[in-house]
Amino acid sequence: MASDGARKQFWKRSNSKVPGSIQHVYGAQHPPFDPLLHGTLLKAAPKVPTTPAKAKRISTFQEFESNTSDAWDAGEDDDGLLAMAAESLHTDVVMETANRVLRNHSERQERHKRREAPGPEQKPKPSAEPPPVPSGDLRLVKSVSESHTSCPAESASDTVPLQRSQSLPHSVTVALGSTSDPSALSSSALSEREASRLDKFKQLLAGPNTDLEELRKLSWSGIPKPVRPITWKLLSGYLPANVDRRPATLQRKQKEYFAFIEHYYDSRNDDVHQDTYRQIHIDIPRMSPEALILQPKVTEIFERILFIWAIRHPASGYVQGINDLVTPFFVVFMCEHIEEEEVDAADVSRVPADVLRDVEADTYWCMSKLLDGIQDNYTFAQPGIQMKVKMLEELVSRIDEPVHRHLEQHEVRYLQFAFRWMNNLLMREVPLRCTVRLWDTYQSEPDGFSHFHLYVCAAFLVRWRKEILEERDFQELLLFLQNLPTAHWGDEDISLLLAEAYRLKFAFADAPNHYKK
Repeated sequence: MASDGARKQFWKRSNSKVPGSIQHVYGAQHPPFDPLLHGTLLKAAPKVPTTPAKAKRISTFQEFESNTSDAWDAGEDDDGLLAMAAESLHTDVVMETANRVLRNHSERQERHKRREAPGPEQKPKPSAEPPPVPSGDLRLVKSVSESHTSCPAESASDTVPLQRSQSLPHSVTVALGSTSDPSALSSSALSEREASRLDKFKQLLAGPNTDLEELRKLSWSGIPKPVRPITWKLLSGYLPANVDRRPATLQRKQKEYFAFIEHYYDSRNDDVHQDTYRQIHIDIPRMSPEALILQPKVTEIFERILFIWAIRHPASGYVQGINDLVTPFFVVFMCEHIEEEEVDAADVSRVPADVLRDVEADTYWCMSKLLDGIQDNYTFAQPGIQMKVKMLEELVSRIDEPVHRHLEQHEVRYLQFAFRWMNNLLMREVPLRCTVRLWDTYQSEPDGFSHFHLYVCAAFLVRWRKEILEERDFQELLLFLQNLPTAHWGDEDISLLLAEAYRLKFAFADAPNHYKK
């Protein structure tokens, strides 16, 4: 615990009234080190490592962290997921639906393995069936993944939901719409289903007053690309439900944003704002995808958005991690105005200037709406993230005690890997295409970016439980958690992750409120 004198010195150093001043936090790269917050965590670590022979490679986590890299790692949704978004459903029905999604995926994987013509001595294994959900206290139900892998009698190679290897060529090609695999699901069947879902969205959006609750339910299992921009604007609260009011709202908000630019942006090189702008300027080239971010026009747009947000939110100012939250909105809104299938392959300089202005303003306001709900993640010492990491630790200890105990045994603290999961909303853990799909659901869930994100992180950790339990060294275990092999993930992987997260939400619904500071 810091002395009273140290506290006074701290407040003396931090009493600047300059709006938008950059805070002394580490943001995306590693968690802030504050003795007031982390003293107990450091003291709780055992003095003698559990693996002394290998632990000699490093002496402290800070020493290890300085040598690690923070670089980016360069399906079909079941209709049953729609029903899971309805709040009025009975818990048993929701649990049964989530388990059915996971079971169907497992069966599809087994069928695919059999189609790949196993050798004459190999016999396909029967698909694993998830255990029945008991009708008692759902808080005591273990995850589907744990129920399969925690039994020592089962082979490590058995197929289980959320426990697959990194390489998923079949599921990825299906998710991305590829027809290179003749044994894959019929492209016509997929297109029929996609067309049907698109029609549902268009009918809902065409009315004079969009039913936002129905739109959330429909969006939970993914939003078709053609209607994603307007749907995101509605779900974020940027546009009104009334169709007639939308043009005036867009015009007013876009005009308001560029008034901020005219009033504040020229001050970016002033002494009081120079540090903020300099940090933004440094962080943007580190973002992904590089082909998009490094285009001069995109860099300018991102710099303006982040600088104006920092100036108008002096309670937090700019913090590393906020910059990543601009990209999904910008990419989705640009899709309306480019012909290329992938935005990062598009030359933004060819887009008309008035279109870019509209996209910039819309991106700013939607990002602001998102940050309004999680701003305590970015105030001094980032208390929101500190609390969420602690909640995740408590939740995982109840969901998967072996994994939790394994991390404790090897002195791996949740803050060392999960801080970034909360700070960047998993954007640095999965490809951008997966982030966009993930945000479809986050925007359709109540408090999706704060409350539901906790369960997604828990499901994300359970997804890799087999690999985690196999690691027996602190350095290797932490490196794995900080660089998870998700480069080939697609929509199907995210859908499975969300299904497991939703199941956990009902099975452990009291977990976020269980931890008392």
